[in-house]
Amino acid sequence: MADMMATQAGDPGAFRDFDLTRVPSPCFVVDEKALERNLKVLKEISDRSGAHVLSALKAFSMFAVAPLIRHYLGGTCASGIHEARLGREEYGGEVATFCAAYKDSDIDEIAALSDHVIFNTPAQKDRFAPRIRFAGKQVGLRINPEHSEGEVPKYDPAAPCSRLGTPVSQLDKAALAGVAGLHMHTLCEQGFEPLQRTWKAVEPHIAPYLPQMKWMNFGGGHHVTRADYDREGLVALLSEVRQKYGVEVYLEPGEAVALDAGILVGEVLDTLHNDRDLAIVDISATCHMPDVIEAPYRPALLGEAETGHTYRLGGPSCLAGDVIGDYTFPAPLKPGQRFAFLDQAHYSMVKTNTFNGVPLPSIALWNSETDKLTLIREFGYQDFKERLS
Repeated sequence: MADMMATQAGDPGAFRDFDLTRVPSPCFVVDEKALERNLKVLKEISDRSGAHVLSALKAFSMFAVAPLIRHYLGGTCASGIHEARLGREEYGGEVATFCAAYKDSDIDEIAALSDHVIFNTPAQKDRFAPRIRFAGKQVGLRINPEHSEGEVPKYDPAAPCSRLGTPVSQLDKAALAGVAGLHMHTLCEQGFEPLQRTWKAVEPHIAPYLPQMKWMNFGGGHHVTRADYDREGLVALLSEVRQKYGVEVYLEPGEAVALDAGILVGEVLDTLHNDRDLAIVDISATCHMPDVIEAPYRPALLGEAETGHTYRLGGPSCLAGDVIGDYTFPAPLKPGQRFAFLDQAHYSMVKTNTFNGVPLPSIALWNSETDKLTLIREFGYQDFKERLS
C-alpha cells in the first residue's frame, strides 16, 4: 500500500453529514452512491479501452451490492474456491480465479465455477490443466515481472524471493504450453506510472508469446478511481496492448471499487491517563482493521481536529499492541461518544476476525442521495461460537 506509514487519505464525502448514532457500534457503513460513482469510472475505462474489468472479491465482497456491481462491471476475480463460488452465485459475469497453489480436492469445483483458472507455477499448470480444459475453461499463468514498484515489501508481489508468479526470466515454450493467457499483479494502491514502468520492463520478455495468447490480465492495485489517476494513460496502454497483440485485456480492481465509499463507526468505552491521554474504544485494530498492525498505517478519522485534545485510541482486546493511533478531538472524549474512520469498506471488511471474542462490526448500506439506511447484517455470539467447533 502506498505510503502506509502516513495517514490513509480518505475523502469523507457525504459522511460529513451522516449521523453516527443511526447504526449500532461498531458498524461498517457503505455509501451506495459513492460506490456507484467509482463503478461508473471503471465502466468508462472498460468502454473506452475495451478491457474486461472484474471486481476483486479479496478486497470487497459485500454481496448485498452485487446487483449494483454487476450492472457496471464484467464479473469478479477470486482468490480461491470460496470467492469463486461467491462470484458465480451472487455476481454473475466472468469469474477469473487465481490461487498461489490449488488443492487437488478443490480443482474440479474451481474449474466448474471459473471461466479462467490462473496458475502460479508451470508445475501446478501441468498437473491440473488437463482437468481445466476438460471442463471447457481457459488456463492462465501468473508471471512475476521481476520489476518492483512496491513501497512496502510485505505488500510487494515482485519483491525479492516472492512466491507469487513465475519469474519472466524462467518463461519458455514448455512453461507456456497450453496457456491461454498471462496474468500479472504487482501494484498496491498505485497510480498509472508504476504500471507503465512495469509494462515497459516486462513486455520484451513476453512479447514473443503474446500473439499466441487469448488474453493479458493486468491484475489489481490500480487506484483508478482516485482523482489524480492518469486514466487517459491507462486507456491508451490497454488499447495499445489489445491492438498490438490481438489479445483481450483484463483489469482486476479491488480497492478502486470501494475507495472512499465506506466508514467504520465506533464508540468510546473509557478514557485513562498513562503518560498521555488514552481511550479504549470498541473498534479493535487487530480484529477490525488488521492492516493497521500488519502494514502499518494510520486510518484517517472523520472530522479530526487540527488542535484540541489528543488521545491514543486502542481496542478492547487483551493484545497490548491493539493500538489504532493518536488522534485529536475538539473536546475531551466521553464514554458513549461516537466517531468514525474513513475509507474502511475495502480490505477492513474482509479481514475482520473474532480474536478474544471481540464482536464483529455490523454492516449497513446507506444511500447518501435518498438518505435510505439499511442494516444489512448484525453479528452475535453464534457467529463467534460456530467458527470454533
